[in-house]
Amino acid sequence: MNTSVVICVYTEERWEDIRQAVESVENQTRPAHELILVVDHNPELHLKLKREYPQVIVVENTHVQGLSGGKNTGVATATGEIVAFLDDDAVADAGWLEALEEGFQDPGVVGVGGRTDPLWASKRRPRWFPYEFDWTVGCTYRGMPAVRAPIRNVMGGNAAFLREVVSEVGGFHSGIGRSVQGRKSRPLGCEETEFCIRLSQRKPGSVMLFEPRAVIGHKVSRQREGFAYFRSRCYAEGLSKALVTQEVGTQDGLASERAHAIKTLPLGALRGVGEALRGDAGGLGRAAAIVVGLAWTTWGYVVGSVRLKVKRS
Repeated sequence: MNTSVVICVYTEERWEDIRQAVESVENQTRPAHELILVVDHNPELHLKLKREYPQVIVVENTHVQGLSGGKNTGVATATGEIVAFLDDDAVADAGWLEALEEGFQDPGVVGVGGRTDPLWASKRRPRWFPYEFDWTVGCTYRGMPAVRAPIRNVMGGNAAFLREVVSEVGGFHSGIGRSVQGRKSRPLGCEETEFCIRLSQRKPGSVMLFEPRAVIGHKVSRQREGFAYFRSRCYAEGLSKALVTQEVGTQDGLASERAHAIKTLPLGALRGVGEALRGDAGGLGRAAAIVVGLAWTTWGYVVGSVRLKVKRS
């Protein structure tokens, strides 16, 4: 099987990040079939990238502005059997593509997601930041499988899908995730969650696979290391989950979240308290952040659900 890699970009402010992302794809042990840069309604950046990377396919987003539109443009441009997505502020390990492709050898697999590790701007993890909430910075979190295993949905910045399957189910829906990527006031997400659930509903028996050997590093800016962003991201996730459940139903839309809230988070809070009693002062901060994160996410979901009901009435 061959793989087209898609990187969605939107601002020249991330020029160095884009350069490193491209370089990491070009240095894969198993070369990509093609690399596609999708530029989100930024003509100047589009022209600059075409000049800088003549060996790369550089196209403009032909859909609604935002990450979902960019991904749909990438899928429409791609010619590989598999389409892999990499964030523009991430770097892939040399064996990333090889591990993703090997995941598709398992029967029924239509999508594979890899492990995403945080690259903290301050070079060290904030002591208060709970591992159970690494999803707030786009990374693999405690509670996900430690080994290769089926999962409900993959994370969009480190994922691959069979190209024909993406088209069959209508691609990624706009209006759920970041409609204007990094420029939107609320850090919304979940476009890949809704897509994976919708795909599984429309193609019963389809498997989403987590492959921890497909590793990337995702850069976490100093602003995203702060508690204000953490809280805002949790609230925005709740808003997004309300939109997801409207599309795919509450049972499928919240199945993983219920398990995480009922099992993983209480254990994480107790672990933090225990670590504090053993002399790690950051343990109390992590326990408190878990409580706040769950509360803010739940509140966001309630607010989002009420807004949708009012809108429908």
